[in-house]
Amino acid sequence: MEMEIQSLLEKLLDINDSMSRCAATAAPTTSVTQKLARHRDILHEFTQEFRRIKANINSMKEHAELLISVRDDISEYKASGSMSPRMQLLRERAAIHGNISHIDDVISQAQATRAVLGTQRSMLGDVQGKVKQLSDKFPIIRGLLGSIKRRRSRDTLIISAVIAACTLFLIIYWLSKLQSSRK
Repeated sequence: MEMEIQSLLEKLLDINDSMSRCAATAAPTTSVTQKLARHRDILHEFTQEFRRIKANINSMKEHAELLISVRDDISEYKASGSMSPRMQLLRERAAIHGNISHIDDVISQAQATRAVLGTQRSMLGDVQGKVKQLSDKFPIIRGLLGSIKRRRSRDTLIISAVIAACTLFLIIYWLSKLQSSRK
């Protein structure tokens, strides 16, 4: 029924769009534009009502599922109350074993991640070493790397100077406002 209503709303939207296109090609009069606006309002109201009812139904379903789940838990608790202490201990042991195996999985994932990061670090070290070897062999590359470093440090200095100047101007402006408000 939900899908049927959804398809009907989509059809109504298509019809409204078609009516709007037809009205746009013809000479639009106030009565036509008012009717189009009313049809759009009706579609909007239907869509909102559909969404509200759908949300209510989903909420009622979740509520019913929660009640069923609680009833199942209560029945299970009552059934486990009649269990022997040995059975309860075995059940607890199984739960602990499951948690330990989950922790082992997480630890193994962390170790795998550590190994991958170590591999990446060694690869980056190798690349850095090769670039250094190239720069030692070819003075042009060393000069190029040096100019890149100088340009990067120059850009950093320029940005730092601009930030410092803006901060200084902001402090001066704030102090002047503070003094003018005291007068």
